[in-house]
Amino acid sequence: MSVPGQPFPTSSTDCINVFWHEGMLRHDTGRGVFDSGIDPGFLEVLEKHPENSERVRNIVSILRRGPISPHVSWHSGRPANIPELLSFHSQAYINTLVEADKNGGKEICGGTFLNPGSFDAALLAAGTTLSAMKHILDGHGKLAYALVRPPGHHAQPTQADGYCFFNNAGLAVQLALDSGCRKVTVIDIDVHYGNGTAEGFYWSDKVLTMSLHMNHGSWGPSHPQNGTVDELGEGEGFGYNLNIPLPNGTGDKGYEYAMRELVVPAVQKFEPDVIVLVIGQDSSAFDPNGRQCLTMDGYREIGRIVRSLADRHCGGRLLIVQEGGYHVTYSAYCVHATLEVTQKYYTEWE
Repeated sequence: MSVPGQPFPTSSTDCINVFWHEGMLRHDTGRGVFDSGIDPGFLEVLEKHPENSERVRNIVSILRRGPISPHVSWHSGRPANIPELLSFHSQAYINTLVEADKNGGKEICGGTFLNPGSFDAALLAAGTTLSAMKHILDGHGKLAYALVRPPGHHAQPTQADGYCFFNNAGLAVQLALDSGCRKVTVIDIDVHYGNGTAEGFYWSDKVLTMSLHMNHGSWGPSHPQNGTVDELGEGEGFGYNLNIPLPNGTGDKGYEYAMRELVVPAVQKFEPDVIVLVIGQDSSAFDPNGRQCLTMDGYREIGRIVRSLADRHCGGRLLIVQEGGYHVTYSAYCVHATLEVTQKYYTEWE
């Protein structure tokens, strides 16, 4: 592990390509928001919505100022266009969001608010993730990180869910398939079930979706998938959706065990052409929305394992997509820990 002030070995071929656009900060989720609605007005001081711009600003900051900053290559994101969105989402659903945006916004589902500026930010999140995947597919770099908000992994083909409008990771996976990749693996370590991504590829044997998440059950009508082990996919996709619900407080060792004993063998058997690592720091020990007790060391080990899998099975091609993570400061450090071990000069996982 490196320490601040200690230089990293330079490698022009192994930098972290970060895709980012400041326009995503314009998604304003407001204050006083509970999962079930708005605070009724009894309190004088209200917290911001968990999915606010400050958490992402700190991630940008630590990547610009932290120890790995000399090895970060910054790339500007861009908005997705409607035809790109249609590769994962239905026209009717997109029309619903367009209409809501024209009318000044609304609460799309519980705790998920489309406010003025939100739709444009969501387009930027989707397009920026697509640009990151294309960077890999075009051979410009093996490792890319889509630093995006609003998040996406709960967004299903026909509806929003859990602060998410467009499924950024799902769109990137579909781009990889459309560009000639035979198989893609998704490893989702956000504290919540990546239900939207799973739903999008539930009938496909070309995408292995795996989600390590808090055992939280169903959220209601917008989140019908419950993340249990018996959600295995259907039709040709049967056996290609692997849910790993973990008890509250699983912690570093529990996540490492799940990665070694379940995720690694599944990836080795599937042999993907590219891996998509979906990261959320709401699995951390200090997150207000999760109870999983991961520390920086735990995120560092997950990053090391996934990097080794990418090197062994798909020529190092790894896309990392940002999702949740709501502790404004600690989340940024967990991102740094995850990314720093994706560099070649760390000892690979054995």
